Amino acid sequence: MAAHHDYLLHLADNALILGQRNAEWCGHGPILEEDLALANNSLDLIGQARLLYQHVATLRNDGRTTEDLLAYFRDVPDFRNFTLLELPHSLALAPTASGDRDYAVTIARNFLYSALMVLVWEKLKESKDAQLAAIAAKSLKETQYHLRHARDWLLRLGDGTEASHARMQAAVDHLMPYTQEFWTQSPMETAVAQAGIGIANASLQAAWNALVDDALAQATLKRSSADGYVTTGKQGMHSEHLGFVLAEMQSLARAHPQAVW
Repeated sequence: MAAHHDYLLHLADNALILGQRNAEWCGHGPILEEDLALANNSLDLIGQARLLYQHVATLRNDGRTTEDLLAYFRDVPDFRNFTLLELPHSLALAPTASGDRDYAVTIARNFLYSALMVLVWEKLKESKDAQLAAIAAKSLKETQYHLRHARDWLLRLGDGTEASHARMQAAVDHLMPYTQEFWTQSPMETAVAQAGIGIANASLQAAWNALVDDALAQATLKRSSADGYVTTGKQGMHSEHLGFVLAEMQSLARAHPQAVW
């Protein structure tokens, strides 16, 4: 039961944190259409997170757990998102969201993550958890759009000008090592895979590689090495950046904990 809940929180936290990060482009997009596109992307992700948090609250059935509690009143070690998703939109890894935003970093991250999640949601449509299967079916349609959007921009920037190509390649080089965390299996993931509730991401690695390699080739980008330190965000051990994300995201709810939204 604990592994089941933790797995749902892992999926929800991924969606929430990336949704929050992409929302930082609202009002700052490179062009108006992209400002709107990333705002819609964020709304999709936060909607996915809400459904998953609501499901956890229903399963716990303790009269206390709510989606707001799970989103706004947990601290950094309680979150189970991939470290990749909490990083700033910058090669410099500035510790706050107020630093320079690099759209190439945003696109590369959305592409690498969405390429994984179209595969994950497709498999989770067969989950023995019927509610998770229903959430997966809805989320798959949204994530297919997210992947198409990010892939289109990956190609446009990678096979564009000399400057855009260089920035896109630098973003891919910067983020690729963080994808190692996709394939490391935690005890929680082992338990839900054995129960038929979740899946072992390692079984998707070959399909993910094919999606990524095809897009990079079309974008005239090189597949950079993923070697290096393997991050452990899904086990609750995060970079310093998640604290800044949560401080901004949770500040209003924590300042007015009895408020009704």
